[in-house]
Amino acid sequence: MKSKFLILLITTLFLSGCVGVSSKGIFGTGVSVALDPRTIGTQIDDSVMQKSLSAKLVMMNSKYFLSIKSKVLDGRIFLTGKIDDPEEKLKITKLAWETKGVRSVRNDIKIKEKFNFQQSAKDILITSQLRTALIFNKEIKATNYQIDTYKKKIYVYGIALTANEKELVLKEAKEILDVEDVIASILIVDDLRIQKN
Repeated sequence: MKSKFLILLITTLFLSGCVGVSSKGIFGTGVSVALDPRTIGTQIDDSVMQKSLSAKLVMMNSKYFLSIKSKVLDGRIFLTGKIDDPEEKLKITKLAWETKGVRSVRNDIKIKEKFNFQQSAKDILITSQLRTALIFNKEIKATNYQIDTYKKKIYVYGIALTANEKELVLKEAKEILDVEDVIASILIVDDLRIQKN
């Protein structure tokens, strides 16, 4: 417990800088605050979200301090890096979706493991079936959801417009053939801190 607290303290101190005159953009270019299209308030909110997510990642596993990079722009989280296990990627994505105020998550984390074609093909089929079901259901805004499948477990992340829509998404996921479990991290739009006007 002491080591986790120490890691969190060091990470917090390391990441505790305020929004400065310029910041390194997601593609490595410097962006002047004056030229940034986000308001100062949004920039501060994004900075707080990014630091909160970074601290949670380090608390989950200290190796993520160097292996995972995150960037928040207008409530949208971008993740990059390399990890050893596909389930780690899904847990990191879930953690990002649970960050207060998140509007979307783009997870470009790469997995270092041997490729299993048969399992991968089955997972892709399950994901495709659910994606199709969401698209054809007129009561669901399919573009609001990210779907990952790993070893017949469906992970659904996204934002539902209503509680009824959330229930419909879960129902559709559970009806897919060969699915062993559905793990959902679906937020309702009214619960978000940052909402699109």
